[in-house]
Amino acid sequence: MPVPSLAFDLTRLITRLRHPSPSGIDRVDLAYARHVLAQEGDRFGLVSTAFGPRVLARAEARAIVEAVAAGWVEDRDAPQDPVYRRLAASLGAATDAGMPAAAAPARGGASDRRRIQARTAATTLRARGPEILPPGTVYLHSSHLRLDKPGRFDWLYDRRDIRPVFFVHDLIPIDYPEYGRPGEAERHRIRMETVARHAAHVLVNSRDVGERFARHCAARGLPARPVTVALLGVEPVFRPAGEGPSFSPARPTFVACGTIEPRKNHLALLHLWRDLAERHGPDTPRLVLVGRRGWEAENIVDMLERCPAVRAHISEVSGLSSHGLAALLRSATALLMPSFAEGYGLPVVEAAASGLPVVASDLAVHREIGAGFAQFLDPLDGPGWRRAVEDLADPGSSLRDALVARLAGAVLPSWTNHFATVEEALGQAICGPDT
Repeated sequence: MPVPSLAFDLTRLITRLRHPSPSGIDRVDLAYARHVLAQEGDRFGLVSTAFGPRVLARAEARAIVEAVAAGWVEDRDAPQDPVYRRLAASLGAATDAGMPAAAAPARGGASDRRRIQARTAATTLRARGPEILPPGTVYLHSSHLRLDKPGRFDWLYDRRDIRPVFFVHDLIPIDYPEYGRPGEAERHRIRMETVARHAAHVLVNSRDVGERFARHCAARGLPARPVTVALLGVEPVFRPAGEGPSFSPARPTFVACGTIEPRKNHLALLHLWRDLAERHGPDTPRLVLVGRRGWEAENIVDMLERCPAVRAHISEVSGLSSHGLAALLRSATALLMPSFAEGYGLPVVEAAASGLPVVASDLAVHREIGAGFAQFLDPLDGPGWRRAVEDLADPGSSLRDALVARLAGAVLPSWTNHFATVEEALGQAICGPDT
């Protein structure tokens, strides 16, 4: 049963409008916002500002959420996504391969996103503070945003009747500081301290993250909090070939998803593709990197921009809608996920839902979500990754047949099950002891 009164933190959704398309955590935040604001009972949006939290009524909050989704063109069908159309054409798809002759009028451009931000700012400034929240309201924060600014959450001391629930996506900046920006490890320690100080309950996306969070709190002498594991669901747009738009690339085409950064191990893929180009020449498979360029990625960018073999066989794409990504996954040969560290690995289950074979690094979280269908390799096993790519690219690949067969029996996490688990946790937060 839904909790009687719930305030969902909209801050991340609003601030992420500067990007043309959402990241994995952004899409989780959007799913949470839509789920919460569609429920019965008192529902509010909350925005963190330098002047304190501002509380929005359900109608205002829903209008902001849908405006953000429109700014990200998340609800545009793949054939009407110009980014998808250009990518499909570059990979050898015919211009009429299930796509209209011309894309629909563009939405979600920078000017659209600026207008949405301006309207949102005006609405937020008119809003009242948390004093209007009913007693016993659950405050749900499903991202890490602003947790490194503890003062933004001091209002919870004044409203001891509020039951805060936080979602911890990962502890990567703490466990693997070499992959983050300078100072990010300390900022993330502050985030985890903010969660531990205030939370009536903590949600995590995997058992691995939950164990890491509990160990971190114990090592730092932070209060132990109840933790619930809720595996992230797959959006309905990710469905197998034949159940949505797709195209036939001219060559075998592999996909890697995620912000271009060292943790994702893109450099290994680029070196692999340079080696493949030397071995196979014009018959080299294609690789599509889906994601914007991130931080500490100078070596990766150098190869992308200056290595002729890489430029000839690797495509970068950012700003792709979820519909466009789903269509690409239905059209590809396999997903490659060679990350050194992940909190969850959403592309792994999205690819599986799209009927796409998955080759992923041998991480605890990847085994947790993909043990029934994925092929696992050590992220440093260069020859192993090359053999897998060459095998899967072969039209008669036995490995591909085996991985496709595994997908047929895979039970993938759903948002329905996810939110059923979350509702139980929110109920526990209401009934639990005071913080």
